[in-house]
Amino acid sequence: MAISPVLVGATLGFERTGRVDTVVALLVFGAALLMHVITNLQNDVGYTVRGGETRGSRSGLLRATANGWLSVRQVRLGIVVVSVVAVGFGLGLVAYRGWPVLLIGSLSLLAALAYMCGPLPIAYTPLGELTVFLFFGLVAVLGTDWVLTGSIGAVSVLAAVAIGGRAAAALAVNNHRDISHDRSMGRQTFDVRYGERASHQLVSMLLLFPFLLVPMMAVIANAIALLVPLLLLPAAWALRQDFMASAPGRVYNLILFRTFRLNLWFAALLSAAALLGRFLG
Repeated sequence: MAISPVLVGATLGFERTGRVDTVVALLVFGAALLMHVITNLQNDVGYTVRGGETRGSRSGLLRATANGWLSVRQVRLGIVVVSVVAVGFGLGLVAYRGWPVLLIGSLSLLAALAYMCGPLPIAYTPLGELTVFLFFGLVAVLGTDWVLTGSIGAVSVLAAVAIGGRAAAALAVNNHRDISHDRSMGRQTFDVRYGERASHQLVSMLLLFPFLLVPMMAVIANAIALLVPLLLLPAAWALRQDFMASAPGRVYNLILFRTFRLNLWFAALLSAAALLGRFLG
């Protein structure tokens, strides 16, 4: 989820302008990766502090604080350290591109911390998927393109929507797996608020809708190579079918990992196609 948007934003920017600053690209990648780390750390410690492991039964992945591998204090210290490093990366990007980067970075850091922090964490509302779509899609892809090139291309806008949808699909699968447990904790995720049928529809839409944007990207860029990600459509359909047929439980962890891989492969093929189109003219 951190790699895909930066990869796509950087390669589409390069395809459009023919230039990329490798050092700046690495700074953007580092900042995006650290934001994801902060979110995961905050999610881990926030879940434990709210007693998430003591209510009902979970079928999700193991958490460090809940299992005693790390203390709450250690993880919170880790959040501070990683945040400081992320700010350092961000200041380098501000020096390169100006104050808008400060706004992007500040909002991203706040969203990472607010996901499982505060009186009403984002993870306790139906807005989780929307938040992921915005920050791991629109903000990350378009921000990368703009920081590296000083502009934003039309293809990048469509790609940002597609990548954001893919990232949101992963959280939607994760929340669908945990719907019973989340309900027992009083969390009002999209799945809890609107039910399993709506959850199935959301995941299906997020898995398949990005493919509708691929031909539009190819037309706008006048590059037939950008159709390459359509090769993943059978895999996405098979994933959707398995998701719909799965019984509640740990099997959803396998579905989740497949969703991550689909996201990364989509980004990789889209990026490779953009580079191929650039080099072949």
